[in-house]
Amino acid sequence: MKTVGIICEYNPLHLGHKKQIDHVKAAGNAVVCIMSGNYVQRGKPAIIDKSLRAKAAVECGADLVLELPLTAALSSAESFASEGVRFLSPFCDGLCFGAEDTHGLMETAQALLSEEFPAALRAELDMGLSFPAARQRALERMGLDGAILTKPNNILAVEYCKAILAQKSAMVPMSIHRAGDYHNETPDRENPSATAVRKLMLSAQDWKSCAPANAATTFQDATLHSLGAGERAILCKLRTMTEPEFEALPYGSEGLWRKLMHAARSYATLEEIAFAVKSKRYTRSRIDRMILCAFLGLTAQELASPAPYARVLAFNDQGREIIKTARNYGSYPNIGQKLDNPYQALEDRADALYGLFAHGTPDPPYFFRRVYYPPLP
Repeated sequence: MKTVGIICEYNPLHLGHKKQIDHVKAAGNAVVCIMSGNYVQRGKPAIIDKSLRAKAAVECGADLVLELPLTAALSSAESFASEGVRFLSPFCDGLCFGAEDTHGLMETAQALLSEEFPAALRAELDMGLSFPAARQRALERMGLDGAILTKPNNILAVEYCKAILAQKSAMVPMSIHRAGDYHNETPDRENPSATAVRKLMLSAQDWKSCAPANAATTFQDATLHSLGAGERAILCKLRTMTEPEFEALPYGSEGLWRKLMHAARSYATLEEIAFAVKSKRYTRSRIDRMILCAFLGLTAQELASPAPYARVLAFNDQGREIIKTARNYGSYPNIGQKLDNPYQALEDRADALYGLFAHGTPDPPYFFRRVYYPPLP
């Protein structure tokens, strides 16, 4: 049996995610998921607490679920992928991911790591293009299909391939076709998007037909969370921040932090603030991550520092053996205990604030709950 990693968010876990786990398990492999915790890469709170999402993953076939550290979960796609690969590489034989296109991913990754790419990218950025548009045009300058990076799953897939190459990881990339539209807000029962499932959940419509039965049972009474529910808490933080605190934020280069500071002091809603800061050069997701980092008190220095460990969220008997293997290879899965490490305080602060995004009465902070281990039959 081999061990295959999946870097994920499961926000929430739906039928498409179950298909991926089943695909890996069908070949006789063990599955290790490294999953974003209570905050996701879009710069928003996860709709359901990380402990329940991890439990659902194990109940749907995963053997071990690690928490992708907060600083990685709120990073750019490049750092998100890089940190996931860093934690999985010591003990996983392969990395499985979905993509709209399963060909040309490694070739694109090699081009992005080539010596000629930075100059081609700079030439496009100097023309005032946003980073995604400049990157696409730079690849086209090099004779490649830049359109491959216009699709969301392809973007992450290429970043996974880049990380594997850059880190000289022994993991074998295993791409599978991701059907459906990643951003589709209309539920597709065969290939649902997480966006559509979240919309159904928050509007109290039928979402269970889009989720595996075990996940639906786990999620049915869960407290839901959204950015809107915590808007006043974020506005309070933004309006009381000092200029040095804005200057220390991640993603605030080229004076973007100052633009956010002025917008936060001039507008009444998060939507108005984000709209005022966004530009052709800076994407909305970057602005959203910057605002969330401000709320959580994350600085650029903290976000750029590699996390010292990945916390264990859930595992079964096979996962227990994988944890032992990981430690033998020098990786650091942490099973819930308190650590004498400054990163612990950062995690605890973020988890304590998560409840402010709850619809209704928030659950207790995560550190009052146990790692999930399935009961004996």
